[in-house]
Amino acid sequence: MLPALRRCRPGPALRAALGPAAPPGPGLGLGPGPAWGLRLVPARGRKTRHDPPAKSKASRLKVPPPVDPEELLVVTERYRRHRLVLGALRAEFKAEVLQKKREALLSREDSRELSEEHRRLMAWNEAENARQRARREERIRKEEEEQKRQKLQAAENKARIMEAFLKEKEKEVLQLQEEAKTFITPENLDARIEECLDNPRNYNFAVDKDGRIVKRTVLS
Repeated sequence: MLPALRRCRPGPALRAALGPAAPPGPGLGLGPGPAWGLRLVPARGRKTRHDPPAKSKASRLKVPPPVDPEELLVVTERYRRHRLVLGALRAEFKAEVLQKKREALLSREDSRELSEEHRRLMAWNEAENARQRARREERIRKEEEEQKRQKLQAAENKARIMEAFLKEKEKEVLQLQEEAKTFITPENLDARIEECLDNPRNYNFAVDKDGRIVKRTVLS
């Protein structure tokens, strides 16, 4: 309380306004001293960080206020747009400042040398671009020729394979036509039966590992 009362001591201007009842002196209204302390309400000092909390707030738990998710989403989007706009403005202003600096640099005494060097570099750049363009066109032309050659080779291989396939199928058809001459049909069924009866064959025989007939039964 004493430090607070000391802070409430009036200055010279306030003592002049209070009149003779507030002569200068070290008194604080306690015991023998001036009576100005009774006319003023002392201001209460703030707590330090080491003071304990009040008894009425000892068990208080600070809970942050609830946040609406929709409102938070809207505010976040607005802040994002705000930052984007500010970033674009800063970039624009920065580009303008840099452009002014470059213009000021070109306007100096060595602007002629810089312009000459710039023209020389631009000429070299154009020549290099032309050389690279010629190389690129030559490479593209060679790639197109190689692709055409590969396509032609693939077409020839495909035609050759198709021709061989057709020849093989034609050979199979001719062989099948030749074999069809010996097929048994309803027209020659009787003749083939008589031929089999006239020329009996014995298929009851034994063969060795080399496929030679080693034993045959006699037809009865």
